[in-house]
Amino acid sequence: MSPLITPEELAALHDVTILDVRWRLGGPPGADSYAEGHIPGAVFCDLDADLASPAGPGGRHPLPAADAFQAAMRRLGVSGARTVVVYDDADSTAAARAWWTLRYYGHGDVRVLDGGLRAWDRAGLPVVKDTAAVPPGDFEAAPGGMPVLDADQAAALADNGVLLDARAGERYRGEVEPVDPVAGHIPGAISAPTAQNVEPGGRFRSRGFLRERFNTLGAVEGVQVGAYCGSGVTAAHEVLALEVAGITAGLYAGSWSHWVTDPARPVATG
Repeated sequence: MSPLITPEELAALHDVTILDVRWRLGGPPGADSYAEGHIPGAVFCDLDADLASPAGPGGRHPLPAADAFQAAMRRLGVSGARTVVVYDDADSTAAARAWWTLRYYGHGDVRVLDGGLRAWDRAGLPVVKDTAAVPPGDFEAAPGGMPVLDADQAAALADNGVLLDARAGERYRGEVEPVDPVAGHIPGAISAPTAQNVEPGGRFRSRGFLRERFNTLGAVEGVQVGAYCGSGVTAAHEVLALEVAGITAGLYAGSWSHWVTDPARPVATG
């Protein structure tokens, strides 16, 4: 089953939990966007508060602890036996973090609205301002549902497999670094900006296109694949695109913001 769902497919579902995960680095606040209009029945999921632990030694968006994540998802109405659909504005960058975290903690039926709210609106489907009231869910968080990498495993994968850097090319090359204190990339990592995974309108490119793209970067059968970004958000989008292509990949959840906390770890540029 594809991890993606179209607006028309979502509109036809009845027993579903919908999470609005709109978020952008530096704003505007996703809760404000939610209040201005959202898919009927959707509840707002705060990426910073619900899908990550506080920033610190683990990076800017460390994975949330199982008990905290379980409590957040139950508050949002998530149950283990009910489909969850997640969406953001258009390109699924933030929604992918919710998809990955739910999958990692054991939810077996999570879909991403391909093209986000923009695609929903273009399909002529309704948007509301009313806040959805949902009964508490019964989701039980059990870690291990998706492969995850620590710093040592990411470094080893850069040498012995394929480690994809999902950030923009200029950040990978170390030409600019708007967020983290050190610019550059993990030595041996391959630049694979997530912007190339989607069409201009925000929908994912075809399975065939994505498979060819990742195969060209070395992600082929028999080779272990992983992804990282700045703080583990954009890299979740890369893992989602890889899954659309039929390729399993691990996520370095701490990503670059964790890598650079240890000055002994090497940094490459160019």
